[in-house]
Order: sequence, then C-alpha cells, then structure tokens
Amino acid sequence: MRMEKKKKAAALKYSAGKDRAPVVVAKGVGELAERIIELAKKEGVPVLEDRYLIEALLKIEVFEEIPPVLYEAVAKVLVFVQEARRRASQR
Repeated sequence: MRMEKKKKAAALKYSAGKDRAPVVVAKGVGELAERIIELAKKEGVPVLEDRYLIEALLKIEVFEEIPPVLYEAVAKVLVFVQEARRRASQR
C-alpha cells in the first residue's frame, strides 16, 4: 500500500527597499498547506514546487526573516514569480 505524501507549503513576503530580507508569512503541512496553495492560486500568486527549499522554510517561524543561507534559493523563487507575473500581464 502506497501512502500519499502530505503537501507542504510556505508563503513569503518581500518588499524591495523596505524589507531587509524575505519573511515567512504562512507555512503548513497537510490540510493547512493545501489551503495556503489554494489561496495563492485564487489570488493569482504563482506557486513553485521545491522540495528542498520547503523543508528549510518550514523550520523558520512565521513573521521571521529567512536566514542568509537561503537568500540565493529564495531569490530564484522571486525571479520566477516576477517572470510569471510579467507573462500573465502580457496576455
């Protein structure tokens, strides 16, 4: 019998020039993760899957800045989001 893995999710907030670093504003596993993903999609926020990054983000407290070790990985996510929004606005 194969067990289905529980979904995991985290939401980040970052305002360039205002925030020193991205901040975890929500995180969860299972049903809570599904709700975070559903809300993001409903609000038009791009969703990216990265199983290694999510494990690190789940260790950070809500409303806490990400540590410097995650800057590069999260920067790639922010570029992905920016590009997805740019493409969506061109439609």
